[in-house]
Amino acid sequence: MTTPPHNAPKNAPRDAAPRLLSWYDHNRRDLPWRAKPGEVADPYRVWLSEIMLQQTTVPAAAPYFRAFTERWPTVRDLAAAPLDDVLVAWAGLGYYARARNLHKCAQVVAAERAGRFPDKEVALLELPGIGAYTAAAITAIAFGRKATVVDGNVERVISRVFAVEEPLPGVKPKLRALAALLTPDERPGDYAQAMMDLGATVCTPRKPKCMLCPWSDWCAARAAGVQEQLPRKAAKADKPTRRGVAFWLLNPEGAVLLRRRAEEGLLGGMTEVPSTPWAGHAPSDAEIAAAAPLDLSWRRLPGVVRHTFSHFHLELEIVAAKAGDGWRMAEGLWVPVDRLGGQALPSVMMKVVRHALAHA
Repeated sequence: MTTPPHNAPKNAPRDAAPRLLSWYDHNRRDLPWRAKPGEVADPYRVWLSEIMLQQTTVPAAAPYFRAFTERWPTVRDLAAAPLDDVLVAWAGLGYYARARNLHKCAQVVAAERAGRFPDKEVALLELPGIGAYTAAAITAIAFGRKATVVDGNVERVISRVFAVEEPLPGVKPKLRALAALLTPDERPGDYAQAMMDLGATVCTPRKPKCMLCPWSDWCAARAAGVQEQLPRKAAKADKPTRRGVAFWLLNPEGAVLLRRRAEEGLLGGMTEVPSTPWAGHAPSDAEIAAAAPLDLSWRRLPGVVRHTFSHFHLELEIVAAKAGDGWRMAEGLWVPVDRLGGQALPSVMMKVVRHALAHA
């Protein structure tokens, strides 16, 4: 029997957690990283999945998770892998600082903790790439310790059942406090996953399936008819647009010039098609000439490659050329076109490659 929280909000029924866990036992999602009923969760798989799911959907993360765990089944295996291999395997998943921190964290756990993740939030927070949410998730799901796990799904559920009108992101601390008041002492890992599943499958952003919700009879937002309007969000500032020119350069042997970005900063350590700096204006002819890998007669390809990052939009034009005898003077890595798939190319650069191959 699950023990209800002693300090639950007055309008929450004492059987809120048992209700949700009963619903979860019958409706839990079958996810590749989730332990089956009766199985003990593997902290490595829990940690890996939580890192992948940051800023990423379940359908997008699932194939990457399967590929990682097949190639590196333990944290020691991942720690021993070259960073370049990890970045290549991560390519396309986005937010590449996660991949670098993933590798760093695996090395710390392997070298300093004998391959075992700590089972307390405070110790987990000391590891690279692990923040408050991930530490709580690992603590609850992998080790069965009471911890309040709050992601976007949980924020939505809590804001609706208590009809919280204040907008995100400022109201996050209040939502976390309310979520903590509901977290039960028993089965905290199942409860955390139940909250995630409820938000992902029933209490959805649009057209929530209130009739299927185990908490529908005490949901304040549903009673007021405002469930689809919550959580409220503060108006977002318009994203600026940055522009640049990418250089598609082939050598006489049919290889294309790539280069590695700096380790720190956006897309750190990833491979890219060389380009001008990305600025708030279209680069001038002088700026293009200064950034070109070689002094050649460059021709513009039709169209523009567009990509959106978390804080800005990017528009890249592409210019193309074929290098002559001086191709070895260009700084970077020459890669045969049919081997580009083995490079750590982020999504924006995959778009550049596809556009160049179609129009060059």
